[in-house]
Amino acid sequence: MNEKLDKLLKSSATIKTTILLSVVFFFASFAAQDIFAQKRFSKTYTASKNVRLQLTNRTGTVTVEGWDKEEIQISAYLEAPAANIVPVSLSGTILINVVKDNQGRNEVGNVNFLVRVPRGSSVDIETRMGNLNVSNVQGTLVRAHISSEGDITLTNIGASNVSAENVIGDIFFDGDVQPNGNYRFISTRGNINLRIPFNAGFKLVATAPSTRNISLGAFSGGNMKFVGDGRRVIGQSGDGSATLTVTNQRGSISFIRR
Repeated sequence: MNEKLDKLLKSSATIKTTILLSVVFFFASFAAQDIFAQKRFSKTYTASKNVRLQLTNRTGTVTVEGWDKEEIQISAYLEAPAANIVPVSLSGTILINVVKDNQGRNEVGNVNFLVRVPRGSSVDIETRMGNLNVSNVQGTLVRAHISSEGDITLTNIGASNVSAENVIGDIFFDGDVQPNGNYRFISTRGNINLRIPFNAGFKLVATAPSTRNISLGAFSGGNMKFVGDGRRVIGQSGDGSATLTVTNQRGSISFIRR
């Protein structure tokens, strides 16, 4: 009788232990999900129409949109491990530097930005990897730089100084060419497509050394000349007041009439 009772007690203890471990694991799983869930950062600044946004990211998509409000609205979605974001407002410039704010941290998740700025703002964005999108900006400067891989899309741009550069990825520009403006587009591997007004005045140097794939579209004519066995196009459109430089080492260059 005592032997049966001992077996029963041991069996009951085993069941309790199993249930306890299961409950602990259940709560631990939910705790892990909370830790690694995506977090959100949001902040709004009052700004003049001539404000400048300077944003340096590590990885993730950055989207900047111009709007009619005189304020900057910053929304960021942080993937685990969540990065630190410490925006600084300094003399009319909003500075966001994810690289600096996370120095010494080996593991930081993607940070995906959605930023709305006054249409007259200048925009300077840089990232290591990820897509960069800028639209409806009419300030003096738009700069988009990706040090490794990602697409750059610039639409409805009215800036007089535009620079877009990546290593692997496409570049698309749809905007005006301002008199005396400076426009520079550089890629190593991808497609560069430029949609500009037919009556734009600019001096052009377009170079595609590996592919020789340069399509001038409606801009071809007597003032444009292929040189270097088709590797480069030099010439002038209209009054030639702006400067347009396009280089694609192993990709295509195409001009589209706006």
